[in-house]
This record gives sequence, C-alpha cells and structure tokens, in this order.
Amino acid sequence: MSGFEGSYLGADDKISPRAIMECKICWTPYDPEEGDDYRQVEPGTPFVALPDDWSCPNCSAPKEQFLVMDDPGSEAAAVQSAINERTTRLVTDFREIYHAKMRDVPLCNSALQVEAIGFRMHDNRPIGVLVAPWFMNIVVLPGDGEDWSGLEAGTKEYVNFPSGEYEFLHNTRELTGGYKACSLFSPMSDFKTQAQAVAVAEAVMVALFDEENRAETDRAHDIRAARTAEVEAADARKADAEIPQEPTRRNVISVGMAQSHQNEG
Repeated sequence: MSGFEGSYLGADDKISPRAIMECKICWTPYDPEEGDDYRQVEPGTPFVALPDDWSCPNCSAPKEQFLVMDDPGSEAAAVQSAINERTTRLVTDFREIYHAKMRDVPLCNSALQVEAIGFRMHDNRPIGVLVAPWFMNIVVLPGDGEDWSGLEAGTKEYVNFPSGEYEFLHNTRELTGGYKACSLFSPMSDFKTQAQAVAVAEAVMVALFDEENRAETDRAHDIRAARTAEVEAADARKADAEIPQEPTRRNVISVGMAQSHQNEG
C-alpha cells in the first residue's frame, strides 16, 4: 500500500497491529479491535492489513489520509508502560510514608498530594519529578538490569544533564528500591494548589533538558567553587558572616519558575 501521513511517512513497520488510526478529514477512527462493519472488515484486522481500496466509512477519504491516533502496541508505548509501573511503586512508597509518619507534621502542605510528574528516559533510566506535601525532588530510577538496592542513604553524586550538573542524594525505599534524588523545594508551604506544584514540576523537566540553561548552572558551579576556596582560606566564623548564601543548581532551574507559578490564582 502507499504511505499514509500518520504512519511515519509510510513506514508500516513503525506502527503495531494495535494502532488506532483517525481520518484527518472527518476524524473518524479505525480501531482494529472493532473492525469496520460498513466495509465488512472483521474485528482484529490491523489497519495495515486493510484492502488497498478501503476508505473512511464516514467521508470516503482514502487510507493515505489517516493519522496515528494511538498505538498501545508501539515500542514507545511499551517504554511508557514500564515507566508508569516504576513510578507507581515510587508514589505508593511515599503515600505510605505520608499516611504513616507525615500527615500531622506541620511542614506538610495539606493542599498537596504525592504525584509523579513528567517521567521520561534519560541515559536508559527513568527520570522525573516527585511532588509530595513536604517536598519536590527530581528523581532518577535505575535502568533495566541495574540493581541500586545497595545504595547508601545520604551519599552524594553529581549527575549530568543538557542544562548542567546537579547534586543527587542516594536513598532506598521498600517498593522502589534504590533511587537518586535532587531536592528542589522543601517545605512546600508556598504552593497553594496541586496544579501549581505540577506546573512547576513540568517546567523543571523542560528546563532540565534545555542546553541554554547550562551557562547559568556552570556559573553557579564556579561561584560555589570560588566561595568554597574563600571559606577554606579564611577564618570560619568570619567567612560565615561575610559570605552570602551560595546559589545552588536547583535554584537555577526552579526558583524563577516557582515564583511565576506561585503567583497564579
């Protein structure tokens, strides 16, 4: 058959037999699980297996005018399903912590709930933002075949991203196993709603992979290194009094966005 616009320029092997297609003229879907009664196409018939003369049952547009609407059998869908399974365990761990230990702690923001935001693959590992009533962290989970169960809680590690290098702490949880977290906010008292927290988390994920932010994070690194040298060379008490608080990488990618979103509503 000739290529159709929603199939990666006609690459039939890029879509699975479960792909649901949609007519770009009238938006009528073709679901292989249902087939097409009008054209006497049996349920279970993949779109790529339809006769060449098949057309949209609603507007008669040819197959070439169909777009990929959803493909639950694609490789990307399989990857996302695996990520969702991992983040479900992560969220379950922290929901249990909240109900068992944190619910009545004053620093918790009762307007917020535990939610995993924007998880995607980076260097073959799931990474995203975990929002909770008492913190917001960037979280890296182990990749397939990696065992992080032996991570020592509190150990620091720097992880590189397109926007720069960030400090992560190691930790483990019962269901999640080992993971690495970079603190963005704690406590979460400035957030008025879950939607605001989610919006900031989504913005963080965009900024994290934006190479234009690297200059800012590199500048923060240089400032920190210079001030560390000053502290080592000067009297500790005097240094504490004279040296202002140093910037951190999480400030570079989160503070401005947080302020803009927290002013909404």
